[in-house]
Amino acid sequence: MKKKLVLFDFDGTITRRDTLLEFLAYYKSPWVFYGGLIILSPMLLLYKLGLIRNSRAKELLVSFFIKGDSVLQFNEAGKRFAEEKMQTLVRTGAIRAIEAYRSERADMVVVSASAENWVKPWCDQYALQCIATRLETREGKLTGRFEGLNCFGEEKCTRISKEFDLQKYDYIIAYGDSRGDHEMLALANEKNYKPFRQS
Repeated sequence: MKKKLVLFDFDGTITRRDTLLEFLAYYKSPWVFYGGLIILSPMLLLYKLGLIRNSRAKELLVSFFIKGDSVLQFNEAGKRFAEEKMQTLVRTGAIRAIEAYRSERADMVVVSASAENWVKPWCDQYALQCIATRLETREGKLTGRFEGLNCFGEEKCTRISKEFDLQKYDYIIAYGDSRGDHEMLALANEKNYKPFRQS
C-alpha cells in the first residue's frame, strides 16, 4: 500500500465559511463584534481592493479584538467554539473524505491560516494533525501579533516541510479553495480545488 499524506486547507475547504469571523462573533458580544467591524471597515475596504496584504489585514483585525486578553480564557473559548459551533460549519463531504483516508491509514494534516487556538481543538476530535497560524503571547496575555508568519501561501509549504519529510511519501494529496492554497496544492501529486462545494 502506498504511504499517503493528505493536506487539507480548513476555511472554505473543510468549512463552509471563514472561521475567523465566526469565532470572533462567538467570542465577543454582538455590540463589540459589530461595532468593531464598523470601526475597521476602512481597513477592510482597503483589503478588498487589494491595497493591504492578507496577513497585515488579518493581524490588524485580530489585534483589535483580542490584544491584551488572557491566553487561558482565549484557549478555553477556542475549545468551546470547536465543540459547540464548528459542526454547523463543516462540510459533510470533507468528513466523509477524512473517514475514507483514515481507513487507508493515510497521514492527514489540516494546514490553516486561522489560529491554532480553535482549529487544533477541532482537529483533535478527528485525530488530525494541525498546522496553523500561531498567536504571540507574553506573560499570559495575547499581544495581538502573530508568532512568526501567517500560515498562508508559501508559508504553508514552509511549515509542512518542517513537520514532514515529504520524500517518505509515495503519494501526496492536497485540498484547497483559494489563492492561499496554490503553493500547497503544487506540492501534491493529486490536487483538489474546491472539492466539497456541494456538501
